[in-house]
Amino acid sequence: MRNWGVGMIVAAWLLLGGVVWLFMDGWVTRQANPNAELAQVAVADSVVLKRNAGGHFVAPGRINGVAVNFLVDTGATGVALPADMARRVGARPGSPMRTATAAGVTTAYATRLETVELAGLAARDVAGVIVPDMPGDTVLLGMSFLSRFAVRMEGGEMHIGVRTP
Repeated sequence: MRNWGVGMIVAAWLLLGGVVWLFMDGWVTRQANPNAELAQVAVADSVVLKRNAGGHFVAPGRINGVAVNFLVDTGATGVALPADMARRVGARPGSPMRTATAAGVTTAYATRLETVELAGLAARDVAGVIVPDMPGDTVLLGMSFLSRFAVRMEGGEMHIGVRTP
């Protein structure tokens, strides 16, 4: 009978640990990308992005129909893709160019992206660059996409929407 009680206590602790782990896993994910639910949006006139725990605006999107994670960067001229991600989305490297990045000056390759989508906002024929030295798989979403929309900051949120005449 004593073993039965110990087994129940162990099972209760394991169950509690699992519940805590699930909560923490969801909390960490929301801290890294509070805009993750925007991946479900098909068509929209506007989107509101929240900052992540690091103070950046990250959001899911698509390039040429392939799911990507964007880091929205109003200081970037174009859409910058790491080489591996460029291959996945079918972006072809064009003319080489020197470009300044946070890590310094490097060689990048001009490209055109057939479609770029952010939470239901879409643009066609968007200028981009493939940056072979760029680490990770996050895509910088720069002004070649953002300039097609009205962008404003309000209360720590970024509002991006269709321009009104």
